[in-house]
Formats: sequence, structure tokens, C-alpha cells
Amino acid sequence: MERVDKAVNKAVNQAVSDLGGYIRTQRNNAQISLRQLAKLAGVSNPYLSQVERGLRKPSAEILQQIAKGLRISAEALYVQAGILERRESGPVVDAILADPQLDERQKQVLLDIYASFRREHDDRPVEDSQQSEE
Repeated sequence: MERVDKAVNKAVNQAVSDLGGYIRTQRNNAQISLRQLAKLAGVSNPYLSQVERGLRKPSAEILQQIAKGLRISAEALYVQAGILERRESGPVVDAILADPQLDERQKQVLLDIYASFRREHDDRPVEDSQQSEE
């Protein structure tokens, strides 16, 4: 049992470290300083630095604030943190997630509608889908 606990702790620590690296990369790509992002996210410089170095695991709320500061999808950070599973991607999903004019709720609604249309199409018998294409 102790061996399992150690393996789980190691996996969690790796995920936290990967999350911190991902945040740092996104911050560098956005050309935002640590201090600027901390201010935008409403957290302290030392705390954000510890997150980036993998020493702290931020809550979902803090991740959302960091995502807003970076102007990226909170979902991307949730996936990196292991809070959400990675979604199927594709041009439509990627476009919805990348749209800065949509808030997180709007993105989720659009993704849910798109997924329901895809499921509906996949559930259709072969003859029906061939007739609709003609």
C-alpha cells in the first residue's frame, strides 16, 4: 500500500510541475512578466513563482484567474492540472476555445451543442447519411 501511495504522490508532483512549466511557457509567450501576471491574476508574486516552479498546486479558482490574466482558456489550465480530461480537438473545437470574445460559459455551451450535433450525425443509419449528402 505504501508503494502505491508513493507512486500516486510522484504522479501528483509531476503533474504540478508540468502545470507550472505550462503556465511559465504561456506567460513567456504572452510576453508578460511574473509580476504583471500576478497582478492580473490577483495573487502574490511569490505564490505565482512557487506555482511555476511546481511547489504549489493552485485551486481551480486561482487557475481561472491565471487563465484570464494570460488570456487563454481556463479549460486548458484545468486539463494541465488534471482537473478535466483532454477533449477531442479539431478545427471547430479549437476555434471555439481560442475565441477571446467568448466567455467560458459561452464556449462550453457551444461545445456541448457541437458535440450533440456530432453524436446525432454518428447515430444516423448509413442510408440516411448517404441520402443527405446527395
